[in-house]
Amino acid sequence: MSTNAKPYKETLNLPATEFAMKANLPAREPAMQESWREHDLYGQLRRARKGSPVRVLHDGPPYANGDIHMGTALNKMLKDFVVRSLSMRGFDSPYVPGWDTHGLPIEHKVMKDLGSKAQALDRAEIRDLCRVEALKWVDVQRTQFRRLGVLGDWDDPYLTLDHRYEAGIVDVLADLLEGEYVFRQLKPIHWCTSDQTALAEAELEYRDETSPSLYVNFPMVAGVPAAWLQADGSKAEDWRAMIWTTTPWTLPANVAIAVHPDLVYAGVRYTDPESGQVVRTILGADLVAKVMELKKVADFAEVGRCKGRELEHAQYRHPFLDRVSPIVLASYVSVEDGTGLVHTAPGHGGEDYQTGRVYQLPILSPVDPAGKFTAEAPDWLVGLHVFAANPKVVAHLRESGDLYLEAPLTHSYPHCWRCKKPVIFRATEQWFVGVDRNDLRGRTLEEIRNAVKWYPEWGQARIEAMVSLRPDWCISRQRSWGVPIPALGCTACNAQLLTAETARHFRDLFRKEGADAWFSKPVEQILPPDAKCPQCGGTSFRKEGDILDVWFESGSSHRAVLAGGFELGFPAFMYLEGSDQHRGWFQSSILTSVGSTGRAPFESILTHGFVVDDKGQKMSKSLGNVVSAVKATEQHGADVLRLMVSSMDYADDVRISERSIKEASEAYRKIRNTFRYLLGNLEDYAKFDPSTVDLATLHEIDHWALGQLNQVVRDVLGAYERFEFYRVYSRIYQFFSVELSSFYLDVLKDRLYAEEPLGPDRRAAQYVLYKLHDVLTRLLAPVLPHTAEESWGYLPHGQGFPASVHLATFPEPDPRWDDPQRDSRWGVLREARDAILKALEGLRKDKTIGSAQEAAVVITAPPADLASLQADRDLLATICLVSEVEVREGEPAPAAGGERFRVTAARSTYGKCERCWNYRPTVGRDAEHPTLCERCVRVVTAQAAKDPA
Repeated sequence: MSTNAKPYKETLNLPATEFAMKANLPAREPAMQESWREHDLYGQLRRARKGSPVRVLHDGPPYANGDIHMGTALNKMLKDFVVRSLSMRGFDSPYVPGWDTHGLPIEHKVMKDLGSKAQALDRAEIRDLCRVEALKWVDVQRTQFRRLGVLGDWDDPYLTLDHRYEAGIVDVLADLLEGEYVFRQLKPIHWCTSDQTALAEAELEYRDETSPSLYVNFPMVAGVPAAWLQADGSKAEDWRAMIWTTTPWTLPANVAIAVHPDLVYAGVRYTDPESGQVVRTILGADLVAKVMELKKVADFAEVGRCKGRELEHAQYRHPFLDRVSPIVLASYVSVEDGTGLVHTAPGHGGEDYQTGRVYQLPILSPVDPAGKFTAEAPDWLVGLHVFAANPKVVAHLRESGDLYLEAPLTHSYPHCWRCKKPVIFRATEQWFVGVDRNDLRGRTLEEIRNAVKWYPEWGQARIEAMVSLRPDWCISRQRSWGVPIPALGCTACNAQLLTAETARHFRDLFRKEGADAWFSKPVEQILPPDAKCPQCGGTSFRKEGDILDVWFESGSSHRAVLAGGFELGFPAFMYLEGSDQHRGWFQSSILTSVGSTGRAPFESILTHGFVVDDKGQKMSKSLGNVVSAVKATEQHGADVLRLMVSSMDYADDVRISERSIKEASEAYRKIRNTFRYLLGNLEDYAKFDPSTVDLATLHEIDHWALGQLNQVVRDVLGAYERFEFYRVYSRIYQFFSVELSSFYLDVLKDRLYAEEPLGPDRRAAQYVLYKLHDVLTRLLAPVLPHTAEESWGYLPHGQGFPASVHLATFPEPDPRWDDPQRDSRWGVLREARDAILKALEGLRKDKTIGSAQEAAVVITAPPADLASLQADRDLLATICLVSEVEVREGEPAPAAGGERFRVTAARSTYGKCERCWNYRPTVGRDAEHPTLCERCVRVVTAQAAKDPA
């Protein structure tokens, strides 16, 4: 080894930067977030974008109970991607986070903690405790969301318990009352007997339940077709009408049997195989054989047939109550299951209720709020919970001989989304929004189809189907913790006073004192001026006890937040939530908005899937597959989680596991190390003005790299505009891995390390690195806000550049570097390079060479490529990092799939330069530096002249 080895090494420009290889995100990120707060980064961004076009992503309120989970973390990170990318596209995009702070889960928790003490407290005292509980979790979740790097107005979020918000809710209610959408009626609604409150469709979960499936013969009284009686020699009282039900407990409320007017029904005489009795019954003709087979009835025959409409107004007797009821017509009856005759209880079913209204049937519901039978039911059922009563009903029917068959049936059944227990249909007096009043449904569908852009597009069809089929919206709940429906009950006649005018009176009261005033003040102190009963003219009232559905509350945020005190502007540019919100917040928002303003509250909807494990299973503690968002952030850092989320197509369910986090960690390390390499070679770059670089000094490969960067900018900006963050990730990561790390940066090392520090060749290379750093830092800032900020801070950007990358805007492609002909030529060069590198692998394996620099290559090219490659021979040697390349003419290019180039390689015969390690023919020609190549002699000589010491 030469005695000059050490000084030669010291003449190299080796990378140096304080940008650490180890990210240490769990420690670094909180410190950076604290700095953002100290310097009011969010406020700076608002001031910087003031006057720009506004695009608001309106935050759907998460529920204020418990730590955040991976689903809520995913949601908030996606929102932050949208908001940050909109801001960097030049829009004014404020983000006001919010929380849903009312509702049953909070009230449940408080009541559970109170235990027996709860009975001694009034509703106002319970509400005080609920408020404390809700605000506690707001603070917890706010800290956890901020830890994810989500930038927003965290010091002034919107809360549904805020006076301003409560007033906004009642303001929407007033508008809907004025539009005559709101009404009160005795109707069957989904009722949770555990929580003892009404439920909306959005509050239901469906899962399989096994129920007793009963076939019951109801005794006929009159109306059996005369032809059947004549043919059979029977009387009407000898006949039955067979119904099928999976809810035996609803039979006490039966007041009709429904048949389809156009279906064919058969009068069937059969011999019961158990009792031996001859029974005559009415069945859907298409189901006779199937029903007979269920009980293995061999002896049966049809007496006659008729259309369903011929049975209308026929009468039957209830099997265990002294009640005669009619057979009625209904178009929903089918012969797909059951018997073709539908047991009808208007007090316990939606379709039954509608049929009951047509035929003016009584609405019976002998069930109390706890789901137990009242004194209106038979005495042998009183006090029993409805589900516990099923066996009793079955036993009674069996004993009376009216039961044809009982069999278990597993079917999808609605459950309360909070307590997870089965719900029932129960008729109660409730407040409703009529979705078909004043064509609310039709106008809402029109907005969905024509006024809203859907990401992904299938979201439109999903919500269309739900809105098309949804029943009237039950908006009243029987709880304490929420905004009251400000209805006044007349003490004289029990009529309800609730108008747009009275609602606006209470809106103003709630804005001033909050909804608590309803519960804490005597009714006399809060009455609207000149309040009179609409029915009897009375002036004495009581406060009614229902509160508004929390979906109505959250769905009113377009008034309370967008058009209210936060002045964000109506409508919002985007709502972004999980796919379950097509039946939840998206739907409650658009219904209340169309009803009160005539238009949708959002211009676009972005929907993401659910978080599942790597097997596609829903995360649950019982399965042991839960990945804690809080712990994962503490262990890996927010930027790693954000990178993982950005890599996934949110339109489908998002698979998150320890493995996916580990894969994201590896990808993050690659990105970080690339930034470190860029910064390490730009340590001295700030010593001169980038604008002084003579662009004529840029090498051919530099032009190519900048052209490739242009394409990355175009692709990534397009992906951001479409909110396809996984394409942002994949395009940038591919560029980091393929074009940069595996090619351009590798080729650049010789120039960066071995050329003169301030010489034009190295400065040209640094100019490109500077551009790469500037552009890629900004493109990644919405996804990796902490790492982008850290990297940005290590490189002074000069006048006109903001101190924080998050105050910058996205880069634009620079047309100076676009050259399709060059890119086409480089396509040939890259293909030739691939062929050469493949040949070098063989030399490495047999130990002929240790690195590409030791190799000399001969490449045979088809005539069409010969001149181009010969002209670019030195460039090809440079990008392949070999000693030399010889280009020879070969056969014409083969058909598709064949090898275009043939390569032979051998060890170079040239000497190795001690300083740059390249094998060059000029090594040894200089007497003073016999171990150096010509380039390195020039560089060390120039350095020695500048620094004689």
